[in-house]
Amino acid sequence: MEKGKYVIGIDAGGTKVAYGLFDRDGVIVDKMQHPADPDADGPAFADQMIRSVQTLRERNHLTPDDIAGIGVGMPSYIIQDKGLIYLTSALPKVRDFYMRDYMQERLGVPIVLENDSNGAALAEHRRGAGRGTEHMVYVSASTGLGSGLIINGKIFRGSYGFAGETGHMLMTPDEGIMCGCRNRGCFMSYGSGKYIVEHIKNRLDEGAQSELAKVDRDSLSAVDLLAACRKGDTFALEMLDKMAHAFAVCIYNIYEMLNINVYVFGGGLTNFGDLLFSRIRREFDRYNHIDLPVEFRFAELKEDFGIIGAAEAFLEEYPAVGVE
Repeated sequence: MEKGKYVIGIDAGGTKVAYGLFDRDGVIVDKMQHPADPDADGPAFADQMIRSVQTLRERNHLTPDDIAGIGVGMPSYIIQDKGLIYLTSALPKVRDFYMRDYMQERLGVPIVLENDSNGAALAEHRRGAGRGTEHMVYVSASTGLGSGLIINGKIFRGSYGFAGETGHMLMTPDEGIMCGCRNRGCFMSYGSGKYIVEHIKNRLDEGAQSELAKVDRDSLSAVDLLAACRKGDTFALEMLDKMAHAFAVCIYNIYEMLNINVYVFGGGLTNFGDLLFSRIRREFDRYNHIDLPVEFRFAELKEDFGIIGAAEAFLEEYPAVGVE
């Protein structure tokens, strides 16, 4: 471990996989990314990451001994002590897979496998919008919907390691779109970038009138929804209200359960800005009848939060690596 001068952070999501090479001061030396393969199973997905790590290492003229270890953030239910990916709703074929050991054997360096929202929570708590808070909830607003819980200054993982999968709490049990979590009606199936598109397509098939009907169905995304909302498209704004309602109810339930009063939002849906988040705030306040402050903050680490979070997850398990 003492030989390694660098840590690699990998942020693997449902749409892209990003890589960051960090020195011991936590400075990003290099980064790269590629699209995620939604059809890959666990070994194939890991093999692509292994090849990319080797590319990142080689283009920086590093040997395997120069790498202290790698943190991998996955949008998955992770059995922490086993390094096992149990289920990945955004990547349905990446499941029942011992990813940590698989990558560790092939790369020859320590691997820390962490839920991506937990990693992002660590990153924002230590370096971003959550600095100085004792308790904080990071809310991942992106292709998926999840959270990372900071309680008493530390990440809270629960009994098996996947606490914070709040997007898969049930909003309308047994009703609605089937999610990769194998349930219908979870919050993610209403509030995420991936599944709001399915709601839009269903409504358009039923005859809803919208600018979105002009977009090719196969390429329709949350980016198109944002563009239509900015134009004042009535149907698009109705879909935005649906997302905001799901987010607000989810956050309100977390607040009632844990009584944590700082929520940091990160991920691609933050590009909606006040269009979405003023609606979430309004809906949350409609349910919250206790006159005490609850803060909504945007993540400060921008597009690098995922790779920083993965690196922070590694450093939490191997803290000596970050000290000369």
